[in-house]
Amino acid sequence: MSKHQLSFANLFFLWFGAAVSVAEILTGGLLADLGLEKALWANVLGHLAGTALLVLAGWIGFRERLPAIMSTRISFGRQGSYLISVINVFQLLGWTAWMVLLGGGALNGLTTALWGLDNQILLSAVVGAFIGLWVFLGIRGFKWLNMVAVSLLLVLTVVLSWVLLSRPEAIAGAGGDGPFHFGFEMAIIMPLSWFPLISDYTSMAKTRTASWLAPLLGYFLGSCWMYGIGILGALHSGSFDPASMMLAANLGMVALGIIGLSTITTTFLDVYSAAVSSLNIFPRLSRRWTSVVFAVIGTVLAMYVPITKYEWFLYALGSVFAPLVAILLADYYVLRTDKRKTSWDPAATISLALGVALYYQLKPFGLLVGPTLVTILGTFALHLVVRRCATALGR
Repeated sequence: MSKHQLSFANLFFLWFGAAVSVAEILTGGLLADLGLEKALWANVLGHLAGTALLVLAGWIGFRERLPAIMSTRISFGRQGSYLISVINVFQLLGWTAWMVLLGGGALNGLTTALWGLDNQILLSAVVGAFIGLWVFLGIRGFKWLNMVAVSLLLVLTVVLSWVLLSRPEAIAGAGGDGPFHFGFEMAIIMPLSWFPLISDYTSMAKTRTASWLAPLLGYFLGSCWMYGIGILGALHSGSFDPASMMLAANLGMVALGIIGLSTITTTFLDVYSAAVSSLNIFPRLSRRWTSVVFAVIGTVLAMYVPITKYEWFLYALGSVFAPLVAILLADYYVLRTDKRKTSWDPAATISLALGVALYYQLKPFGLLVGPTLVTILGTFALHLVVRRCATALGR
């Protein structure tokens, strides 16, 4: 099998499929309190900033032919990247559990309304089983099945969009007093949450254009669309819960298809990349079986551990991955630093700690664009200073 095997179409559909998910619709629904116009502006501008930064990180993976976690060795060194791997595995398990919980819960709401079948644990287990099967097929089977699944999702999502847009009276003139910075923050965090994964796929791109333009277009268009559906659906149904939106739109079985397929295609990326992160520390592990194990663990967590405070989970991701992005981009594009031959780099670790602290210092202030973008810019500047000081000290 060729190492460089993902074409422009493969990568476009992969990242469009990653965006077409229940989690993105739900997060978009959280923006409804801003009112229609403000929410849509926050959606587009936040995604534009977040996706641009994501693609810059993916470009490193393509140029160096390194998966995402391996590329963090450029800044943190070999053993330093182990810390990033552990953080990434935990956040990906959190995403897996959340997606299975959300998919199972939404399916349960629909099956209860349609047929009186009320068993969320069972339906979460079914979702998890399909994810495990999907990931067991491996990358060769995945890239074609993903294109088929995303094509079907596209049709189903067009139906949902048409239903919502055909009822403008439910959302016309919808205003809101929610803060713009909240919407921008929710929009920029979602693409950045894929930072630990993107190079796992751009590193296998066949061409330069495919490595950056396909994920840029696929994720930006798909995620903005899903947020838009969430915003319109929440204004129409009065709830940010995707199942309530779809029931209010009278979609029935179409809703089952949207939720089932989107949960599987998105969560595949989470468990697959959790396995890749684990291989950074334990290279002899089987990628396929490690992915299956993570799918099982995520499913068990979703079935038996209550996961709440979704927006705070997103904030936690932003607090870590915003400074991570800044440090890697500063080292690669500006400082031309390469620490892959060292065991651990203290300068990058100090900058990461400062960046996380900066995020939580900025968060209460309600900045116009939220804390994430300001943290990225601030950490970028801080890291230039820290790296210069470390060089002066001979570290």
